Amino acid sequence: MTVAIRVIPCLDVDGGRVVKGINFQNLRDAGDPVELAKVYGQQGADELTFLDISASVEERATTIQTVTATAETVFIPLTVGGGVRTVDDVDALLRAGADKVGVNTAAIANPDLIDEVAQRFGNQVLVLSVDARREADRESGFGVTTHGGRRSAGLDALAWVREAARRGVGEILLNSMDVDGTQAGFDLEMIRAVREEVSLPLIASGGAGQVEDFVQAVSAGADAVLAASVFHFGTLTIMEVKSALKEAGFPVR
Repeated sequence: MTVAIRVIPCLDVDGGRVVKGINFQNLRDAGDPVELAKVYGQQGADELTFLDISASVEERATTIQTVTATAETVFIPLTVGGGVRTVDDVDALLRAGADKVGVNTAAIANPDLIDEVAQRFGNQVLVLSVDARREADRESGFGVTTHGGRRSAGLDALAWVREAARRGVGEILLNSMDVDGTQAGFDLEMIRAVREEVSLPLIASGGAGQVEDFVQAVSAGADAVLAASVFHFGTLTIMEVKSALKEAGFPVR
């Protein structure tokens, strides 16, 4: 049985509001996360991703109340990330209604966190969020960033993905910081490179601007496609993306 391609809106939350900019800069308000989640659930989204984009920078936990309210509003899988530092943080988010939890900065600082979470909760709940960009001094040409793309982690992106897969993550959320928010298209080279390294489910993020971009990302090896601006501001709808994927021969729900 062929697994359907998932279409996932992303709620980048800052100060309790959904925001979107270019490369995480010049953010503009896109609405209330709970209300947007409800709309996307009604429009046929397969999952939702909720990222507290300032939690790591401000060194605080993800806002539990907002997560709870969002989880109570939608009946599709909810992935939550941002400010997750410990196994207890993961436990709190799962209890608040998250189905999966994304880790990024804390896992880079302490890779053992991946093992600990996978062993306690199972790898199906653990998503590795990789904010990658081109870095000429990395072996693969792709480096990992942290703190919303503000800092280089000093890691080769492909080496990090391989290590995380070995340690027990269940899924990779690959966000290209070079094209994030630009609507210039997904970084297909990066998607192909990561696809060659791991067989884990791969979510492509960053750069979606038109329906053809989603088709190209899946053709490059993505199992799911994630976007924010084009959905938040009405450029595209979930069903338009699904129709394009279906017409291209990919299974959708």
